[in-house]
Amino acid sequence: MMLVHLESVDDSRLADYRNLTDVQLRLVREPAEGLYIAESSKVLRRAIDAGHVPRSFLLAPKWLPDLEDVIGRFPDVPAFVAPESTLEAITGFHLHRGALAAMNRPPGRTLGEVLATARRVAIIEDMVDHTNLGAVFRSAAALGIDAVLFSPRSADPLYRRAVRVSMGSVFQVPWVRLTSWPDDLAEVRAAGFTIAALALVPGAVSLDGFAGRDRERLALLLGTEGDGLSAAALGAADVALTIRMHGGVDSLNVAAAAAVAFWECRYAPVRPPASSAV
Repeated sequence: MMLVHLESVDDSRLADYRNLTDVQLRLVREPAEGLYIAESSKVLRRAIDAGHVPRSFLLAPKWLPDLEDVIGRFPDVPAFVAPESTLEAITGFHLHRGALAAMNRPPGRTLGEVLATARRVAIIEDMVDHTNLGAVFRSAAALGIDAVLFSPRSADPLYRRAVRVSMGSVFQVPWVRLTSWPDDLAEVRAAGFTIAALALVPGAVSLDGFAGRDRERLALLLGTEGDGLSAAALGAADVALTIRMHGGVDSLNVAAAAAVAFWECRYAPVRPPASSAV
């Protein structure tokens, strides 16, 4: 292992970890520099298991035994070790989830690649809250969504908070940032998908009355927090769906609504009836 015991917070090799709490700075800098930050030993392991390659590790001495096997797999990658007070001075927050790693961003996928084998996809328009995005990815992984597509203005799924909330599911579920919105939805439909928008609009069909499981290929379209889907996105959908509510509640958080829709519309292939005995 290449252990580096830090002697100064000003070490130039720590540039990847500075100003982690400055969201706007990180959202510009990380994609431009081809990196993202994996936070917590569990997330770090899932990133590496998914084939992602670390640039460096940053951790307190007490976490070395827990991550020794991981760090040992990358003998040429530095593992910076320092007291928790020093780590806080570098990152801007108290590191209490084990460790950080600066990771190289994996190559992006194309829309055609992810649609080729998918049966269920989630499409997100302008979701900017990283907590919601991470929660959507976690539900997608758990409930059989094969890919997540999102509009150009949506949040970064590899931003630290989104990765952490997803518990590493952003490494598991293929995703694509679309470049032409909502025109790219035409390619989704051309690949054989029915596009179903979750929206409170006239003519919407109740989700529990929609035969989502019987659709060979289905794309669930979700809008931004608060404003929901744009008129252009709704115009590109084949059907609008609503979740039947009780108790005077008229809507759910977008991440909660996504989980309900993912479950209700999960892929259930139709099996031929068993042949009867003669």
